[in-house]
Amino acid sequence: MKTIQIYTTNWCGYCTRAKALLEAKGLPYEEINLDDDPGFRRRLSELTGSWTVPQILFDGEPIGGYTELAGLVRSGTLEERLAA
Repeated sequence: MKTIQIYTTNWCGYCTRAKALLEAKGLPYEEINLDDDPGFRRRLSELTGSWTVPQILFDGEPIGGYTELAGLVRSGTLEERLAA
């Protein structure tokens, strides 16, 4: 199974939703909280091409945020994507 990393902030409702979705699926993840990083938007842009949180990566490959994660769950392809 691929490793899951999620870049978050404490004030982001979508971050909370993404973590809850992963937890509901029983999927372990590494949370990287960016609250103390004043340049986090630049860092995210360099890493993922986007500057919003959450940003979710599977084995270092950006998949997007909460909306994209929820879409994988709805389509039934999340587990397949993590196993590939």
